[in-house]
Amino acid sequence: MQRGRAAAMEPAPGPQEKYQLITRNLQEVLGEEKLMAILKERELKVYWGTATTGKPHVAYFVPMSKIADFLKAGCEVTILFADLHAYLDNMKAPWDLLALRTHYYENVIKAMLESIGVPLEKLKFVRGTDYQLSKEYTLDVYHLSSMVTQHDAKKAGAEVVKEVEHPLLSGLLYPSLQALDEEYLKVDAQFGGVDQRKIFTFAEKDSKIDLLDRKEDVKKKLKKAFCEPGNVENNGVLSFIKHVLFPLKSEFVLLREEKWGGNKTYTVYEALEKDFAEQVVHPGDLKNSVEVALNKLLDPIREKFNSPELKKLTNAAYPDPSKAKPAEKGTKNSEPENVVPSRLDIRVGKVISVEKHPDADSLYVEKIDVGEPEPRTVVSGLVQFVPKEQLQDRLVVLLCNLKPQKMRGVESQGMVLCASSLGEPRLVEPLDPPAGCCAGERVYVEGYEGGQPDEELKPKKKVFEKLQADFRVSEDCVAQWKQRNFLTKLGTVSCKSLKGGSIS
Repeated sequence: MQRGRAAAMEPAPGPQEKYQLITRNLQEVLGEEKLMAILKERELKVYWGTATTGKPHVAYFVPMSKIADFLKAGCEVTILFADLHAYLDNMKAPWDLLALRTHYYENVIKAMLESIGVPLEKLKFVRGTDYQLSKEYTLDVYHLSSMVTQHDAKKAGAEVVKEVEHPLLSGLLYPSLQALDEEYLKVDAQFGGVDQRKIFTFAEKDSKIDLLDRKEDVKKKLKKAFCEPGNVENNGVLSFIKHVLFPLKSEFVLLREEKWGGNKTYTVYEALEKDFAEQVVHPGDLKNSVEVALNKLLDPIREKFNSPELKKLTNAAYPDPSKAKPAEKGTKNSEPENVVPSRLDIRVGKVISVEKHPDADSLYVEKIDVGEPEPRTVVSGLVQFVPKEQLQDRLVVLLCNLKPQKMRGVESQGMVLCASSLGEPRLVEPLDPPAGCCAGERVYVEGYEGGQPDEELKPKKKVFEKLQADFRVSEDCVAQWKQRNFLTKLGTVSCKSLKGGSIS
């Protein structure tokens, strides 16, 4: 019986097969010869670390699918919850919430792994503060700091810590700590640092799909995600299919009505991308199919976090800003927690048409693409400041969650943000996103990139008006709120020449 059962089992993968599993879908592999040498002798020991800052979103399925590959290859895998790193990275995780957020991450990542069929008994979970506050580790940090130049630390830090105008010293420590982790975790290699820009844009900026979002919220957010017909270069929806759904399922089922060709199963991603590029696949069908597949992944996570214990943990680790007390005067973020820039849905828009308002000579009626299925109609009073031809086809910055309002009979679905001079004659310039931005990319204020915008700003609450009072243009022509820059993933938002101006 024992021999018969062994014969029925799949043979263990050899070193070459393990290497293929370990390295597939990676953009870069360092130390390939050393990796193969280890695989010929024993199982590889590898770790993946994540800083416990904002809530994990659907893009975290990218590293989870890769961890599944490591386990299939027989690797010994350690997941590091880098709580101390989270604090040092511009204090994105407050010290008093470190333990709660680490506990949240541990539970949510375990739920993610279970949802894709990864057995947890093959994994080891470690918290950074379990060893990073020890005497030995502290001495090694001092020793390393005596060997690393400021230049090298700053260069390495730029790869892992978000750049801000006034960086903290902690950002220089961050890469040194990460270098020591490999030694203290006793592993051969670390997985990470791969720039999946499109997939994280899809998950974090365009749609912000949280792992605990309800099905109706997933539908609503996917509808807003940028997915231009035929565009495969800047398409987060396609990237999600490529980097998450295909590695996990080895296929993708396109759901569509019979009159449009019926359902189709793709077993090779490139075939789906080709059909989308040739507009054989419609963005609406693609989004609907991703919605179904994504909800299958999220259902077991939602179910697990529906327990009273985990609901309580979620609320404690990520308290509702609107219920928080104002910070002490003079401390960071001293404004009331319920009036913060992250409540504004500001996006890059592309003006695709400009016409004079039929009933108002001082108003333009613009059609602006903000990454949604249809362009928005926006009415703006720019006729006397900006020639029509200077608006046509340009990128602008649009506030998208104001309540739609009729202006001389035409409903306006947003506000083009502009810099204005403070003196006379009055000058006005539309704000400029960084070159290379795409329509629909989110614009945020430095330090407030993790928040969720309101679905619609309530006029009586005057959230925009309260925030707008502190909008200014710096002496470098950079748009700011309380001296914090307006940013996209490609850099700062600016205007051409109106230094020290207001923004409205």
